[in-house]
Amino acid sequence: MTPDLLVIGGGAAGMMAAGRAAELGCSVCLVEKNERLGRKIDITGKGRCNLTNNCSVQELIASVPSNGRFLYGAVSAFPPQETMAFFESLGVPVKTERGSRVFPVSDRAKDVSAALEGWLRRGGCQVRHGTARELLLCEGRAVGVRLENGEELRAGAVLVACGGASYPGTGSTGDGYRLAEQAGHTVTPLRPSLVPLTAQGEDCGELMGLSLRNIGLSVWDRKRNREIYSDFGELLFTHFGLSGPVILSASSHLREMEPGRYEARIDLKPALSPEQLDARLQRDFAENRNRDFANSLGALLPRKLIPVAVRRSGIPGDTKCNAITREMRRGFLQELKRFTVTIQGFRPLAEAIVTSGGVSVRELSPKTMESRLVPNLYFAGEVVDVDAYTGGFNLQIAFSTGRAAAEAIASKRGEKGGILQ
Repeated sequence: MTPDLLVIGGGAAGMMAAGRAAELGCSVCLVEKNERLGRKIDITGKGRCNLTNNCSVQELIASVPSNGRFLYGAVSAFPPQETMAFFESLGVPVKTERGSRVFPVSDRAKDVSAALEGWLRRGGCQVRHGTARELLLCEGRAVGVRLENGEELRAGAVLVACGGASYPGTGSTGDGYRLAEQAGHTVTPLRPSLVPLTAQGEDCGELMGLSLRNIGLSVWDRKRNREIYSDFGELLFTHFGLSGPVILSASSHLREMEPGRYEARIDLKPALSPEQLDARLQRDFAENRNRDFANSLGALLPRKLIPVAVRRSGIPGDTKCNAITREMRRGFLQELKRFTVTIQGFRPLAEAIVTSGGVSVRELSPKTMESRLVPNLYFAGEVVDVDAYTGGFNLQIAFSTGRAAAEAIASKRGEKGGILQ
């Protein structure tokens, strides 16, 4: 029997769409290239799955720098609070943490993917494993898909929800963009978002492996001479530059990347005001008055950071603490409060959490996710040109757009009294 809906992709958007369409009475076939569903969900939030953000619709839209207004209808129809209630109803209790981030109480991402899979299978969804090679179009309408093995699967409607081009090991290899272009859709330029940053100079490489848990970060746009982002949290130095939660968040704000344009300014002691830090330095230097400067910083800085901080200060490491002048001390203080790293660029798209760019929203209906170019063809999730900051917003986008598409397809089926034509 020809199903009402063929979903390409078994990630967050695809599973939500398949399960919801089945719940509304549609016959559904879901095609997934991996052996199991939800592989990308399983690694989100460091394996804990930050599944949404407990915020208002307006706050979520404000956290989507790319085409946020396009999402207003879908997110309003299925907002974060309904996502939380939905997972609770599936037996996955949730909790809200710092920054309104929502996680399963179990802290296991696999509980989220398993709940979605169990829900769609209980609804009668058929799951097929294979890779979609091309859409089947007839008289300008989407009628199915041809798999790589040559098999053709027909359906009343087709939903492309196979993710972006980040984390290709999870199956997100850009298939959706190819299918969209085949149907005549515009795919806006792709670039990484929520991704580590490469840095100029050798200091980051020297600090490789050093994790700083409580730092302040601001990112300065040298071209426009203004701060574009600030945050507080964990940062990791790597052989190529910077990573860690605050850096991933910052990366989505760097929309016009050019080598050397952006500067990361790291406050190594954000809990101390300049006056408090100066008093601390004076005490430390007094207690170590006869020691070399380079040997007096063990209580202040991680061991790996000391040689770099000393070199940047311009104070010779063998200077006795009792010989450090006020001017030298103030210069060192400034370095601690604004440890600068010049950004070279992004790490590769394959290392990004999210792909920025995708199917142009101008060619999609914001309420239904249906193509304006090809009837009965829908898009949802990361394949669409919308991406958000870190904090659960991107998964919420996937759930809301997947659900919007499913409800639109079920409604159209009901109007026609059966399979879509």
